[in-house]
Amino acid sequence: PGRVRVAVRLRPRNAEDLLSDADFADCVQLQPELKRLKLRKNNWSSESYKFDEVFTGTASQKRVYEVVAKPVVESVLSGYNGTVMAYGQTGTGKTFTLGRLGKDDASERGIMVRALEDIVANVSLASDTVEISYLQLYMESIQDLLAPEKTNITINEDPKTGEVSLPGAVTVKVQDLDHFVELLQIGEGNRHAANTKLNTESSRSHAILMVYIRRSVPEKVEDDINSQDRKTKSKLPLVRKSKLLIVDLAGSERLDKSGSEGLLLEEAKFINLSLTSLGKCINALAENSPHIPTRDSKLTRLLRDSFGGSARTSLIITIGPSSRHHAETTSTIMFGQRAMKIVNVVKLKEEFDYESLCRKLETQVDHLTAEIDRQQKLRESEKYDLEKRLRDCHDSSNETRKNLVTRSELLEQKNTRLELDIEEALAELNCQKDQNSLLEDKIADLEMSLKQNKQNQLENSTYQKVLADTTQMYEKKIAELMKKLEVERAKSESAEEQLDAMKKLSDEHKKLIQHHEMENSKYQMALADTTQMYEMKITELTKQLEDEHTRFEGAQEQLDLANMLLADYQNSTLGQDETSELRLKLEEMYRLHESTVNELQSLKAEFKDQIQEKEAISEKLYAVQEKLSAEEKRRNAIEHELVNLKKGAPEGDKHFEDKKSYMKENIRGTSVLGTSASVNKSGTLRVTQSAQRATIAKICEEVGLQKIIQLLTSEDSDVQIHAVKVIANLAAEDVNQESIVEEGGLDALLTMLRSSQNATILRVASGAIANLAMNEMNQGLIMSRGGAKLLAKTASGTDDPQTLRMVAGALANLCGNEKLHTMLKEDGGIKAMLGMVRSGNSDVVAQVARGLANFAKCESRAMVQGHRKGRSLLMEDRALEWLIDNCNTTSASTRRHIELALSHLAQNEDNARDFISSGALQELQRISNESSREDIRNLAKKMLKSNPVFQGEMRLGQQ
Repeated sequence: PGRVRVAVRLRPRNAEDLLSDADFADCVQLQPELKRLKLRKNNWSSESYKFDEVFTGTASQKRVYEVVAKPVVESVLSGYNGTVMAYGQTGTGKTFTLGRLGKDDASERGIMVRALEDIVANVSLASDTVEISYLQLYMESIQDLLAPEKTNITINEDPKTGEVSLPGAVTVKVQDLDHFVELLQIGEGNRHAANTKLNTESSRSHAILMVYIRRSVPEKVEDDINSQDRKTKSKLPLVRKSKLLIVDLAGSERLDKSGSEGLLLEEAKFINLSLTSLGKCINALAENSPHIPTRDSKLTRLLRDSFGGSARTSLIITIGPSSRHHAETTSTIMFGQRAMKIVNVVKLKEEFDYESLCRKLETQVDHLTAEIDRQQKLRESEKYDLEKRLRDCHDSSNETRKNLVTRSELLEQKNTRLELDIEEALAELNCQKDQNSLLEDKIADLEMSLKQNKQNQLENSTYQKVLADTTQMYEKKIAELMKKLEVERAKSESAEEQLDAMKKLSDEHKKLIQHHEMENSKYQMALADTTQMYEMKITELTKQLEDEHTRFEGAQEQLDLANMLLADYQNSTLGQDETSELRLKLEEMYRLHESTVNELQSLKAEFKDQIQEKEAISEKLYAVQEKLSAEEKRRNAIEHELVNLKKGAPEGDKHFEDKKSYMKENIRGTSVLGTSASVNKSGTLRVTQSAQRATIAKICEEVGLQKIIQLLTSEDSDVQIHAVKVIANLAAEDVNQESIVEEGGLDALLTMLRSSQNATILRVASGAIANLAMNEMNQGLIMSRGGAKLLAKTASGTDDPQTLRMVAGALANLCGNEKLHTMLKEDGGIKAMLGMVRSGNSDVVAQVARGLANFAKCESRAMVQGHRKGRSLLMEDRALEWLIDNCNTTSASTRRHIELALSHLAQNEDNARDFISSGALQELQRISNESSREDIRNLAKKMLKSNPVFQGEMRLGQQ
């Protein structure tokens, strides 16, 4: 037995209440801690009522469900019938409490959605069934909300059990929660509603949601039956059938307040009539009356099992705070008080599943019949085969005997023939020996041939002994002797050919010597002629030189004479015109001379300025080198201090997608990991780093970014190292990255990776590219210019852990862009990352794990958004095996990244078979229980529940 549980829920004031009741206090006062409600009659008197639960206007939908409906849902899952019903005046929130879908806000979901969510989560859809029917009682006519064409459905009652059924209603098997919400939306769209003065969306019918649950239960054996009956009973499967009713009653209303007319008036009459009949039944049950008028209304007939029957029932009554509806509120409260007096006797409905057992036995009988037929046919075919084989054996034995006799005779004949052949071969061998002796006389210098002949003689003697033992050995040895004889013949022929070739070569050499002697004599004659010709030319040139000298002296004398004449003309008055002309020419020549001198001076000044500018640039470069060397010393001091801090600091906890400044890591000399304790210890370090950044910024302002980038192409490796360190530090700041790329810094860094062999340059350049790869636009530029291939090449060509850490960091940042995944795989980026773990360095392994986590998360996000389909690209490079092997690493950060990667890879259903075959499913189960991070555990649990392949595999493992 169990009493009907009643809870009361107060609707908060709405805009209409605030306007009309502004000058009046609420007529209801709640005491939730005492589970009591006070109803004011006037300002000086009130009445107190106790309920099972009292909800204020701020109570959440979740709390209402857990207190009112969840115990009923749990009973239904255990095999008992249950009812959840809402009763109250129109506009007080009954439909909101029960049927709210919560599309925009999941926290507003009503009891219907939450109850089905719990039911679907606790049943196995493979072996259990969940079916629903959604009906409305409109004007004393039962209509199907899922099939609106079905109206006036009849009610059937079992005369033996009194169970009520609706054979004309549609029952739909629920597949999942989304399917149920769709059905609920269809039903709500077909339900009758209207606008009244009391409620803009007033329900004009009673809505009844029927949920039928059929669950298989473990086999039970009664204690009081004998052993034979126990064996028979234990083989019968048991099922539990239960039914959940969720009833959203239409609100009671007064016609003078609701203003209903016409059809609304008729609807209101039927609503009040059915609610009145329900109230009469409640009063009769509360007073233990011998007659319960359940047949007065179809509503009371449908709820016959809910009040005074075998169902566990919870009733929630909804009221409003307005004093205008004091009478309706009082009526609702009294309805709830009377309902609390009703006691139901819940019954477990458990029965044997004869239908499934019959189907199972029929299947077994068919299978066994087919197996017997197959066995009989198999025995008959085996018997026939054995008899046939026996006859074949007799025939073959007789044929074998005959064949053996004939074969022995043939072997004897063949043996005699072979003996004759051997004698002929021996005679031929003797002839060949004679020929070999003649060849030995001709080629005396071939010592190897003599040794071979001796071996042939020894082998011939062994051949004679072997030929006496077996005829087969004779044939083989004869063939070998014939081959060796051919080799000897070929050697003799090649020796004669070589001798002829040597003779030809000697004749050709003699002819060449004679030809060279003739050409030599010709060259000597040509040399003598050439020497004589050059001597003649020298004498001619000497004469020409003397003639030129005499001509120069004559010209000098003519010039002196011209000067004398010019002086005479200047003294005379007759040559004034010629003098003026000469003066003009001299002035013009003077002006040309002055302009030439001025131009020469300007060129000298410009040359001097260039020299000064060169000296200034040299001084600035020297100053930059000194500053960089000072920064290098400061960096070493910082590295030493950071090493000491890292020894005492625990490993940090950062999310795998946090993008770190890899060049800052290079300056610090360790990975960027730390906790609040290490931060408190590194105050001086932070001041030093800020001073270092300020110094680098000052250098950039004085020298200019463009000139620093030009220094990357310097032939001096020290200058390149200092310049690339400055660029890397600048790239660590987001504000500088765009300028570096525009000035060609990215191209210069990629060129250094391509051509440089210096380990320091490769390490720092990789760190700078890692910093630039934190920007999505820069990631596309790096990939389009072959950056991933260069990083992979750098990783394959070095074993330095710091360089590998920088390269792994750059590739990990590129893994965070889903658009580049295919290109990154084709360029060997993923394979290079997995190859870098060979170093065994914990920082390198941490960066690889971070990159795989980025890759897996971007893939899962793309799958959810519908941008990508198919198996993960990581599966082809055996990344899953590496993740499984390193799941239990000692580094918490690395282990967290690996757990995240596995959880996100599990989101792709196409990876399910790889997870099962490689053992990753067991690791995912371990992560869901043992991971140190709650969000990772929740993600792993979600993947295990949402993937049907995983669910099936886990069930098989449990069996």
